[in-house]
Amino acid sequence: MQLPPPTEAPDPARLEVLRQLFTAVAEEMGAALRRSALSPNIKERRDYSCAVFDAGGRPVAMGDHMPVHLGAMPASVQAALARHPEPAAGDVLILNDPFEGGTHLPDITLVAPVHLEGASSPVAFVAARAHHADVGGMTPGSMPLATEIHQEGLRIPPMHLVRQGRRVSQVWTMIRANVRTPDEREGDLEAQLAALHRGRLRVEELARRSDDLAADMAAVLAHAHRTLRAGIRAIPDGVYRGEDHLEDDGFGGGPFPIRVALRISGDELVADFTGSAPTARGGINAVGAITASALRHVLRCVVEDLLGTPLPAGGGAMEGVRLVLPENSVVNAAPPAAVAAGNVEASQRITDVLLLALGGALPDRMPALSQGTMNNLTLGGRRPPDDPRAPGAPFTWYETMGGGMGAGPDGPGLSGVHVHMSNTLNTPVEALENEIPVQVEAYRIRRGSGGTGRHRGGEGLERVLRPLVPVTVTLLAERRTRGPRGVRGGEAGAPGSAHLEPAGGGPPETLPAKVTFEAAPHSLLTVRSPGGGGWGPPSN
Repeated sequence: MQLPPPTEAPDPARLEVLRQLFTAVAEEMGAALRRSALSPNIKERRDYSCAVFDAGGRPVAMGDHMPVHLGAMPASVQAALARHPEPAAGDVLILNDPFEGGTHLPDITLVAPVHLEGASSPVAFVAARAHHADVGGMTPGSMPLATEIHQEGLRIPPMHLVRQGRRVSQVWTMIRANVRTPDEREGDLEAQLAALHRGRLRVEELARRSDDLAADMAAVLAHAHRTLRAGIRAIPDGVYRGEDHLEDDGFGGGPFPIRVALRISGDELVADFTGSAPTARGGINAVGAITASALRHVLRCVVEDLLGTPLPAGGGAMEGVRLVLPENSVVNAAPPAAVAAGNVEASQRITDVLLLALGGALPDRMPALSQGTMNNLTLGGRRPPDDPRAPGAPFTWYETMGGGMGAGPDGPGLSGVHVHMSNTLNTPVEALENEIPVQVEAYRIRRGSGGTGRHRGGEGLERVLRPLVPVTVTLLAERRTRGPRGVRGGEAGAPGSAHLEPAGGGPPETLPAKVTFEAAPHSLLTVRSPGGGGWGPPSN
């Protein structure tokens, strides 16, 4: 089917066809990645994201994947093009450096140009990002309690993973030599290559069906620009402030305030984070791309709620939006700051602060706060000698855990789900027990953890794990001293917690929110996630 030709005035029907087509490319890329991956974190928990960019590196379409990935991915593409401005057909660039387009080290991004036959310049770019369950560093899973990025794992600036269709063997060898599970890492990178291949084929197909692919992409971007500005105009003019804090950094520091002033004037918005805490010693620091990603996510949610229409590519190039970030802060870290938890924990708190600020402008539309943490858990050790697949081989595991969603004006929050910047799934019990020597003793809704209100906050989860071999465990979590706030008279949700019961019984040890420890076989690790805040005063 040939696409309808462009018209001088925007044609809503044609724009919607284009938006759906480009989005379908990103979604199909994600499906290829999920089906091809080796690690449960990607194939089961779906910790990946894919997107399509125009020839200038501007986002045209994003899959319905992870907001924390997608909002930061434009910085990855721009960083890749800054290092390699004229990628050839068949090239694939790889990067994970948080200070050069990345977010945190386990998130590895691949970027590939799309060339049409006979063309010297690319007509588009496709990108795939996935969280790898280990990229080296101090502890298995590469989410350590670190004080500088060099302790967190392998750092990859933008470079060629594939050059004109041929693997750069030195890069593959270097990656394998620096991780604990090289075969799994290579398999997941191959899955990302499969996603890029699928994206290239689909963009080439769209180019053949279009009279002018560049014009079609420009039309979608212009539509995103108009929609974003219309959404901002629907917010009353004014200055709206929000403040919350990260509780600790794992090294005795904290709390770390995050503050924002949102200035709305007509169809323009300035998000000023001046006054936020300086860089923390521990790895709760977010790079600027993460803060930009949280802002993109919140604006997408608000604009779509106000206008009742999707915001293409989360706002495209975000014209009309300006971000003011203090240097060397928890919302804009610089090298050599540790940043592993900035992607997963600071991003959630930045989201909360933005929602609190917008509550001053749209008090009847903003929800209560959700669990506000990803409850990160990493495990690592060696398989038992009688393991039929790989006796004595190293294993690593990474997962996050859902919790309570904040209630909203239209109803209660969902229970046991990933919210805001995560948007992944909970790992199935069967996948965990099949992949690593750990037994799941309990996995249930944490009843009574949601905040009361006219609409009740969602409930958190409780998960009890029994390792069958010695394991190194790292927990990175937040909302352990105070639960997520309710709004409009709603009560706060219950904070989360974790404890370890020794093998053979005995009093359980309460664990800090951020900690690394050795767990003996048949000890019991219990993690409870926070409930969501309630919305509106209780009726009784």
